[in-house]
Amino acid sequence: MSRVPFYLKERLENLKGRVLHEQFEASDLPAWERVVLTWAVLMAFWVVISASFGPGNLVTGAAVTLVIAAFMRDLLTADIRRTGHIVEKLLYFAFIYLPQYIVIMAFRLLESNLRVAKNVILMDINPGIIKIKTDLHSDTGIAILANSITLTPGTLTLDVNKKLGETYLYVHWIEVETLNREKAGEKIKGDIEEWLKKVFW
Repeated sequence: MSRVPFYLKERLENLKGRVLHEQFEASDLPAWERVVLTWAVLMAFWVVISASFGPGNLVTGAAVTLVIAAFMRDLLTADIRRTGHIVEKLLYFAFIYLPQYIVIMAFRLLESNLRVAKNVILMDINPGIIKIKTDLHSDTGIAILANSITLTPGTLTLDVNKKLGETYLYVHWIEVETLNREKAGEKIKGDIEEWLKKVFW
């Protein structure tokens, strides 16, 4: 008896599992988690802007940002992955994910600046527009990826196209190294997409 039906059944079950997992990750966080996460971000912003750790300032900031977070909780948290406890999310983001992103972008900015400087000095330019695929589906994740690509010299995100559940970015590349979409995507996106997938669905 052929093993093809069993193979197809296994593939379908794996596909169904991935779809259910993505649907779970894309579902809304509980309301109290959305309020706490929004409050934490707003409170951090309050401390940075006010530049004061005085008790009065902190109490006032906590009260004001809590009221704002109660009304604006959906704006910042709609695209955050659901997996994980809220304390885990806050600690990982503050002490691991955010420093990781800063380091990744610092290296990519340095590397891109040196590469563009070499291209300009040697007049070795081969510009073109590349269509690359992203595994991100949330608007926030895609927007951060597109802006991160644009921030690095030599690449500029021109457009985003969502079609049949897949998302593509059109990127102007100052030196097209390959026409292979997958390899070009790896070079342009680097580690940024993998980092974003830890936070956004």
